[in-house]
Amino acid sequence: MTTLPVPLPAEHIPPGTAAWLTPDARRWLAAAPARWAHPLWALSALTASLVWDVAATPVAPCTSAAPCGTDWPGMGLVAVLLLSLYWVWRQPRLALAGLGATLAAYAAEGGFAAALGEPSALAFLVAAAFALAGLVHRLAAAGRQRACATEASGGIAHPLPTAAQGFRRGRLSFVLATPLLLAAGFGCWQAGQVAGAYEERAAGAALLSGRVAALAQDEDVDVLTVEADGRTHRLETAYPEDFPVGSRVDIVVDGDWKALVAEPYDAFGWELLAVAGSVSGLAFLANGLTGRTRSKRLRRGPQPVLQVLVREDDADGRTRVFAADDPEGLRPILHFHSLYAFGEEEDEAGPGGAEDDTAALAGLDRVAEILGGQAPPPPLRQAVLYGAPCTSAEVAFVALGDADEPEVSVECSVSGVRPTVPGPLQRGPRSPGRKSQQRPWEEVAAGLGPTEEPRAWAADGFSRAVGCGLLLVQGGGIWAGLDDGPSWRWLWLAVVLPWMVTAVATALGWRVTADRDGLWVTGAWRVRRVPWHAIVSVRHSEDGIRVDRAEDSSVDLSPTGWAWLERRLGREPLAPRAAEELGLLLLRPELRPSQEAPTGRQGMPVGPLLVALSVLWGAAVLLL
Repeated sequence: MTTLPVPLPAEHIPPGTAAWLTPDARRWLAAAPARWAHPLWALSALTASLVWDVAATPVAPCTSAAPCGTDWPGMGLVAVLLLSLYWVWRQPRLALAGLGATLAAYAAEGGFAAALGEPSALAFLVAAAFALAGLVHRLAAAGRQRACATEASGGIAHPLPTAAQGFRRGRLSFVLATPLLLAAGFGCWQAGQVAGAYEERAAGAALLSGRVAALAQDEDVDVLTVEADGRTHRLETAYPEDFPVGSRVDIVVDGDWKALVAEPYDAFGWELLAVAGSVSGLAFLANGLTGRTRSKRLRRGPQPVLQVLVREDDADGRTRVFAADDPEGLRPILHFHSLYAFGEEEDEAGPGGAEDDTAALAGLDRVAEILGGQAPPPPLRQAVLYGAPCTSAEVAFVALGDADEPEVSVECSVSGVRPTVPGPLQRGPRSPGRKSQQRPWEEVAAGLGPTEEPRAWAADGFSRAVGCGLLLVQGGGIWAGLDDGPSWRWLWLAVVLPWMVTAVATALGWRVTADRDGLWVTGAWRVRRVPWHAIVSVRHSEDGIRVDRAEDSSVDLSPTGWAWLERRLGREPLAPRAAEELGLLLLRPELRPSQEAPTGRQGMPVGPLLVALSVLWGAAVLLL
């Protein structure tokens, strides 16, 4: 039976407000940015080309004529470039300005001319052009969406409700930006102090020219031995490759203090603080200013209004908007995060005594049910949407809390609007349902059907990819633990390695085979036989499959993949589907296979093989 949406009282619907119907919603979705313009592609191309260009560009050596000091213009360019990479994802307009400034600096240094002969430089320019095209396309698509929403409203506009007029955006971003920018300023000041101290000391020091006699390491620090003016001087260097043995170097000496003219001082830590603080601080500041600007624009005058349906998703906390003629909430149009906007009445109201305590306890019970995956899906609510929604825009809406909550609430978005379209790695539209929601038994049964042959569920490509990733971590851990010979790290390996080998072996070779008499469960070390009459339930838990038995401990397989990431990539995880189908076979004996599984179909654990490989790898690390 379909549950009707919670209606909004008529007095809270502005006169002339049009319903946002499915045909208009589809036109709005069709105007969304194309998949090729998703920021993931531009960000990946820019990052890969930048890494290639930096790795392929030779670093200028430190010399007395061109010493390695603090490069303030270079640090500023790095900060702008890092901010541009972030803004490509979040702020298209700022990303256009940041990439434009980066390309202008790149051209000033001869980067365009170098691109003709250097593939890495050419790759960066191509990636930047692709990113700029995507940014322009996203801004143009937002304009088309705004026009579609305005047309659907029929030109009817109303000012925001009173409670939303006082809603302010960006305060948290400003609070976070302040200490970060102060830290960046402190880093700049300290770097300037280090440079100034060197200049002051070097001005009164003796300038000597000498020959590099030796290069050695002292506790992981490269030390040059320089013979100058009949004396031997030892100086630390960060770039020993710039000073080969036998080369001439200039040094400044003032008593016990000495320094290379080519490497006057080391302020890298303060410079890193300045760059990191400025990038993160400016990112928060830009987010706050953008949110504040869009919020002011929303309150500035009458806004288009549309009748819609809304639902809050427990899985990610987002508010999802549906067309007014979609009472079952099957096709979400857009989504965003929102917060309640309280008017002066709510701010001035005092505590409500026992009623408030009861409401608080009910709210805690609701949170516990949501966290435990036992709460029913939130209801659809009729709402009035204020503002012309488009990608990254701000909106507000008015709706009842739920069927038992007579109070009308006003909520304002605290994140930009996002259209509900397939992501760049998704095959099709993603289900808006809750993460913990299972398929109906009828749907699972329709995909099975009776069969004589045993059924098997085994590690798929994604599970094996997780296993290979864990195997690399395991190999790196063995290398780090054994490379320096006997040490306390061996105790760490003795504790962690058995668990790691078990996880890798399970992810690579898990298998569950169902036949006439029960299940064959292949884990990391052995194959277990679990008869049907001994099974209580089969469920997916914490990226694993758990077979609960009546009179014994459960049989666990973990990990069997990474369900969260698979869903984000648009894939259907195998392990949850396997648990559902095995649970159905437990409840419906007529669907079970009528034959017994032969030995070849029961699976083979790979844990012993991984132990042998780990021993060989450890021996190789110790011997080589």
